[in-house]
Amino acid sequence: MSIPSNPRKQTLLLFIFYSILLVNSRTLPSPISIPTDSNDFNSNSNSNSPVYLWPLPSHFTFGNQTLSIDPDISLTVSGNVGNSLIISDAFDRYRKIIFKHETKLRNVAYDIGRISVVVHSDDQELRLGVDESYLVLLGEGNGYAIVGEVTIEANTVYGALRGLETFSQLCDFNYETKTVQVYKAPWYISDKPKFVYRGLMLDTSRHYLPIDIIKHVIESMSYAKLNVLHWHIIDEESFPLEVPTYPNLWKGAYTKWERYTVEDATEIVSYAKARGINVMAEIDVPGHAESWGAGYPYLWPSPTCREPLDVSKNSTFDVVSGILTDMRKIFPFGLFHLGGDEVNTDCWNSTPHVKQWLHDHNMTTKEAYQYFVLRAQELAISKGWTPVNWEETFNTFSDKLNPRTVVHNWLGPGVCPKAVAKGFKCIYSNQGVWYLDHLDIPWYEFYNADPIEGITDAAKQELVLGGEVCMWSETVDTSNVQQTIWPRAAAAAERLWSNPESTSVRNTTSTVLSRYQYFRCLLTRRGVQAAPATNFYARRAPTGPGSCYEQ
Repeated sequence: MSIPSNPRKQTLLLFIFYSILLVNSRTLPSPISIPTDSNDFNSNSNSNSPVYLWPLPSHFTFGNQTLSIDPDISLTVSGNVGNSLIISDAFDRYRKIIFKHETKLRNVAYDIGRISVVVHSDDQELRLGVDESYLVLLGEGNGYAIVGEVTIEANTVYGALRGLETFSQLCDFNYETKTVQVYKAPWYISDKPKFVYRGLMLDTSRHYLPIDIIKHVIESMSYAKLNVLHWHIIDEESFPLEVPTYPNLWKGAYTKWERYTVEDATEIVSYAKARGINVMAEIDVPGHAESWGAGYPYLWPSPTCREPLDVSKNSTFDVVSGILTDMRKIFPFGLFHLGGDEVNTDCWNSTPHVKQWLHDHNMTTKEAYQYFVLRAQELAISKGWTPVNWEETFNTFSDKLNPRTVVHNWLGPGVCPKAVAKGFKCIYSNQGVWYLDHLDIPWYEFYNADPIEGITDAAKQELVLGGEVCMWSETVDTSNVQQTIWPRAAAAAERLWSNPESTSVRNTTSTVLSRYQYFRCLLTRRGVQAAPATNFYARRAPTGPGSCYEQ
């Protein structure tokens, strides 16, 4: 039959066709069948072998066919998006991933020869809450449908990126036939994330991470459908970022080689956007800022009191404002993290000029801490950002915080329920379950964590933006960052993307572990140095020989 040019009508006809085709297919509200023997991981053995997807989509059906994918698969893009480099570049990336092993075989009739991407919006701005939903339709061509095509439909290019990732996970190289195949076709997948904020925090102050390593982390985030890199660039140990308005600040870098130029940071943001990932920067004030004084010693209250920053001088806030002004040119994301945690104000009281300022303004050190945080928030808001602060600010003076504040939980459970009860938005990062530097937290605790635990009101649940896993780098550098992040970050990624109804959190060993192990091995096949899945201590190497899927 003829196919209408209107992409919405085209997709509707495809949907009707696949609905008919899948009448006898199995609909899965629960996870994909899990192998009971390691040999079952060899999905080349027969067409009924399981296919693993991570994170698990919201809704999907499949059949019992095995289809081959043409290594010369082509891309067509339709809808309102025009010629999108985001989609075409992603297609090229995924084609290299999918066909890593394959060469074109002669006299082979491949079943799938084209990917059709339909995007309904021409808006390519990457913002918090951008629509990441998508549909994937994949089946063998016949007289009633477009021949040999995968259709990915999305409202935005970022939904299309998520659909391409899912399609790539359906593809499996058969070493015997030397073809890429999709098992359990035809597939119908309808998917969207549960939370709008699905993050990974990366600390580049305790140990410097080169640009290429940060890019590798960003690339690996896209495989798990994480969408925010929280870049903790600066802390008390080092100040590696160039700030043109105050060029001496990066004298606080460890060495002249361990720095990020403005161009480096801009490149990171652009690289992340191409993968549907926002970059939220952080400057932590007024504590965790000793490194600032290496270039501008007047920011220290005294040579023996190097943090918190000097609250008594307007010049301190001039520097904060200058940093924010320069960083606003680099980081377009609507959220900016201002820290505010672990502020020990004792030395303010022991520094004569600060003590006099406190007396003149009739302030306690606690009130001065509040004054600093609120003034920094005003500066960030004036530059078009929504401020994010660690939970100590909420715990100490919640009634004074700007109502736009996003409270970032980390100390333990129960903070997000209190924050949303007062009308604040919240990000969940409970250190007891989502701190990657805590090497003894097992994967299933990452997996079972619930950002909306203790919040029963649906309207209040909406105020929980999501969460992030945190990679503090005191014992992490280029040599071990990937294996410390992965695969445990993926456990949190599925919790943030997938509906609990479509996964099982009651018995993760029987329902989730095998998919988790498979995804870890998928990461390693893609060049990510992911650690064994079930080691007692994260990032520890295997203790003996064995399959990737049993470590």
